Amino acid sequence: MDLFGFEIKRKKDENDNIPSFVTPQTDDGAVNIAATGTGISTFLDMDGTAKSEAELVQKYRTMMQQPEVSQAIDDVVNEAISITNDQKVVECVTDDLDQPDNIKKKIREEFDGVLKLLDFSNTGYETFQKWYVDGRINYHVMIDIKAPKKGIQELRYIDPRKLRKVREYKNEKIGDKDNQAVAKKIKNEYYVYSEKGFNNISGSKPQSFADGSTQGGMAGLKIAKDSIVNANSGLLNENSTLVLSHLHKAYKPLNQLRMMEDAVVIYRISRAPERRIFYIDVGNLPKMKAEQYLRDMMTKHKNRVVYDMATGDVKDDRRHMSMTDDFWLPRREGGRGTEITTLPGGQNLGELDDVMYFQKRLLKALNVPISRMESDAGFSLGRASEISRDEIKFSKFISRLRARFSTLFDKLLEKQLILKGVIAPEDWAKIQSNLRYDFMSDNHFEELKTSEILRERLGLLRDIDEYTGKYYSQNWVRKNVLYMNEDEIETMDKDIKDEEERDSDNDDDSSSDMDFGAEHKIV
Repeated sequence: MDLFGFEIKRKKDENDNIPSFVTPQTDDGAVNIAATGTGISTFLDMDGTAKSEAELVQKYRTMMQQPEVSQAIDDVVNEAISITNDQKVVECVTDDLDQPDNIKKKIREEFDGVLKLLDFSNTGYETFQKWYVDGRINYHVMIDIKAPKKGIQELRYIDPRKLRKVREYKNEKIGDKDNQAVAKKIKNEYYVYSEKGFNNISGSKPQSFADGSTQGGMAGLKIAKDSIVNANSGLLNENSTLVLSHLHKAYKPLNQLRMMEDAVVIYRISRAPERRIFYIDVGNLPKMKAEQYLRDMMTKHKNRVVYDMATGDVKDDRRHMSMTDDFWLPRREGGRGTEITTLPGGQNLGELDDVMYFQKRLLKALNVPISRMESDAGFSLGRASEISRDEIKFSKFISRLRARFSTLFDKLLEKQLILKGVIAPEDWAKIQSNLRYDFMSDNHFEELKTSEILRERLGLLRDIDEYTGKYYSQNWVRKNVLYMNEDEIETMDKDIKDEEERDSDNDDDSSSDMDFGAEHKIV
């Protein structure tokens, strides 16, 4: 099957020969279909999944227009991405790689090249915001097909409402005749791109692709998997068919807050003014004449004052909202005479407890500490023991977001290294697990927490120092007081030994210099 774009040839995975009755687990929300025998024509029902995903993205972007949501997103992105003029936004750490130093240096250089392609030093905030709000981000990887060793030439952003991943499965029977099961294996993966977007799908008549294949309700272009880089939030719906954004759980609290705010505004406008009640004595007049007499009295005495919401003027215009609606009630002979009373306005117009309740629910759903959203809450840098639990949870949430967002760097760096011949495709799996990305951080609460923990451990170390070697071994102290693991202990011992040898060499050099000076003086 011919696909647009390029593919990186990889060795066949040995695990492909191992049958399993469990469908391979993925977190990309791809459309799963059964592979056809010829691979020439395929029918996809995109009206459900793809259209729903496009509508989700549209919903998330609409939520961003709400002031509370926008402020919470700013707090999250500001904590995750810190851009300054003198430091890199993110660095690739290769200390844990079991590779020669020249390979490590090449990997760091290629990572810096990837950041330049993304223009991450200038647009890192916007890039992370798109990923966080939409729950996914896509780039078209553009290379020179005639000279692929030049690497990635350009990265072009793709609106997620116009792109959908498709995964074809083939079924194979496993087991013996008496105990059979059907194993699903991935046959092909590709992306479908529609310029008009999936949310504009209309009708159910299949249309043709550029390569002759068909898809229900829309026309599109099939693109090779390696030509697209996709990074998503990793959150899926209950059926594992749609990728969700971190804003998804805030959708219901946001709608409730909107309705509550609208209800408060409507109640205040309708109940704020006082109404007059006119009791008109109609005596023994017949019903028709009594009604006519009542209308005459209304026309004679009524002074209808209205308020123009567009201009702020007060005028007599029945097309605008009335601020002084009056009530006219007839009263028969035998009762009290004509009387004018007032109907008081709303008594609890200043109560906003219910609005504040839904606002706090919204902030909790957005994972932002409520103290950050309060205008009268100050910012102080005190001891870490005084940091609220919400700030600690928020810091861990930011760390998880960064780790998930780093899959974008992994996929781009993999393609760049393979295209330029730095590594082989089968070597990437060994390297990826040991690569780390160090984001520049300005979260003072995290720094205070780390400093406070280290200070407490060193204090405990001083207290137990006189018992070390007598009741406790140094190895026990390292593991149970300083909480160092085996690798850290080994690395620390090596560094200490190297430093001692270096200091010893420096002392020998200085001694020889002194001896040479003394001999020269004697001569």
